[in-house]
Amino acid sequence: MSYTHPEYLISTAQLAQLIVDSPESLRIFDTTVFLHPDPPRFRVESGAEQYRAAHIAGAGFLDLTGDLSDSSSPYGFTLPAPDTLAETFEDAGISDDSRVVLYSSSHLMWATRVWWMLHSLGHTAVSVLDGGMRTWLEEGRAVDDRPCSYPAAASGTLTRRFDSNAWADRTAVLDAIEDPATCTVNALSEDVYSGSGPMNYGRKGHISGSRNVPYETLLEKGKFHDAVRLSQTLAAKGLLNAERVICYCGGGISATIDAFALRLLGHTSVAVYDGSMTEWTANPELPMETGTDTSN
Repeated sequence: MSYTHPEYLISTAQLAQLIVDSPESLRIFDTTVFLHPDPPRFRVESGAEQYRAAHIAGAGFLDLTGDLSDSSSPYGFTLPAPDTLAETFEDAGISDDSRVVLYSSSHLMWATRVWWMLHSLGHTAVSVLDGGMRTWLEEGRAVDDRPCSYPAAASGTLTRRFDSNAWADRTAVLDAIEDPATCTVNALSEDVYSGSGPMNYGRKGHISGSRNVPYETLLEKGKFHDAVRLSQTLAAKGLLNAERVICYCGGGISATIDAFALRLLGHTSVAVYDGSMTEWTANPELPMETGTDTSN
């Protein structure tokens, strides 16, 4: 069994060869953000300083704590409006002709978050570096400390084909609770999902009716499990046969690991709840539950 969309991932060897071939269209970006535990939540740190210290040669930096988040939102990492998002990517040098590779020096979820954003705009020539910077360094591949930026792409050269179905809002998640055709899945750890751990987002537990597939269960050493193992994990929760799946987490980041895995396996109706628990828990009228997932 193979991934339905293996092109969504790129190996370190494949990227190294791309760099040697050096096509003019290649755009490599470090997307690193660091989350430092600060119970009950996390303290966020941009990976810009780490990028300046060492990055894959020729890579630029995309800052999810900056231009790739809507600064007017009360919630961190909120998706910007489609035109604003497209303009930010154009400023970074991305156009319709670009072959984009995304990686992270911390966790893979930052790269899958940017992948989900760019893919939802309709740009499909984008891959996530499987294993990220960790594997790149373990293999002794070259890094650089010289900043790199690509020439800005002309306005309008990244065509706006925004897929609103790739994202879910609070209303859609609330409706999904009573919709047997839609499966809502929490990508956080089991102790956060159940409400038994120290970390929470204002209220302990999970959105009522949602299942639990912790994002770390889909990975090993920063790489996605093979298609057979991914399929077994996701099928056990009924996700592969669900008509629609909505993935959420604390702030719409780690949920993209689950969503990306579903897309790797060919599921075509998958959304990320952008506000996730940060937004949901802020409204005491929105239903939540505690306890472990008994869906399998």
